[in-house]
Amino acid sequence: MNVLVILIPVSLVLGALGLAAFLWSLRANQYEDLEGDAWRILSEDDTQPPKKP
Repeated sequence: MNVLVILIPVSLVLGALGLAAFLWSLRANQYEDLEGDAWRILSEDDTQPPKKP
């Protein structure tokens, strides 16, 4: 039972950190362009990287 005194506050702190990270990502507009990356993967690049000698 003594271990619950440590585990409950630790789990609450970790949950609060996860929530804070999620809210930060929302405010930093991380989810603004959800379709852009998907379309960039499908597009063909005409340029090729230079070959190494």
